[in-house]
Amino acid sequence: MNENAMNNTSRTDWVRVDAMNDEDIDTSDIPPLSEEFFAKAQLRMPNSPVTITVKVDPETFAWFKEQGDTAEQQMAVALKIYAEAHKAYPASEAKST
Repeated sequence: MNENAMNNTSRTDWVRVDAMNDEDIDTSDIPPLSEEFFAKAQLRMPNSPVTITVKVDPETFAWFKEQGDTAEQQMAVALKIYAEAHKAYPASEAKST
């Protein structure tokens, strides 16, 4: 693995991006939305998060805290990714492994 891939540094010119107007953005590769799209569209509001208390080993908690102010959000995302990855398995199969 090369060094650039490991340090995860963005090469995006964010100053240029921030200075762009809507007219400066090339959207030519985005097809227009049809009337059929809007006829089928539904407003979906996100579910409100649930607050819980979970016991976590000190090493795992320390790692998340080292990631900065978003530690709680990152833990929630990690749990969501885990749950999504395991939805393919019925609960009885998951318990037997």
